[in-house]
Amino acid sequence: MLDAARSAFIELGMEKTSIREIAQRAGYTPGAIYSYFASKEEVYGALLGESLERLNERVQEAVTHSSEGADRLRAAAGAFFDFYRSNPRDLDLGFYLFQGMKPRGLTPELNHELNARLLDSLQPVQAELERLGMRSAAALEEVTALFAHTVGILVLSHTGRIRLFKQASLDLFNTYLEQLLGRAGSSPRR
Repeated sequence: MLDAARSAFIELGMEKTSIREIAQRAGYTPGAIYSYFASKEEVYGALLGESLERLNERVQEAVTHSSEGADRLRAAAGAFFDFYRSNPRDLDLGFYLFQGMKPRGLTPELNHELNARLLDSLQPVQAELERLGMRSAAALEEVTALFAHTVGILVLSHTGRIRLFKQASLDLFNTYLEQLLGRAGSSPRR
């Protein structure tokens, strides 16, 4: 059912996808889907939740196999970047419900839960920045900037617009990451 929903959302977008369309692709009746999900937004939430779980597993696996400090920061940030570079549809999924800059269609509780899972995937980066001596507030600013930079690079890459600049997404990411590590190393301790 979720595979059918994923293909419908990818092909038609959130607005044009209906429970009827998902049911048809999955070989179910709409009533069968409604016994599991109250709306297509709940189906979307389940898909995004599954995606974020895979992201968190990838990040945790990377940090488990690295030593603390710069190596762990590189591993965590790199796993985050590589997950979305290798799974562009998962990045797309994170933006389906946004229209006019406001998320819509999710309950506040589900929205909070999904946002918490996204933040969980970035927490190892923040922890390593703090371990390297960066103040908590500065580390949070850097994680926010890393997220924005990563998403921006990947959007350019996935849409092909990066060719306009004759750049490679991985090179840009690695340059930014090394600059971040330089800032972390020169950061005053608490």
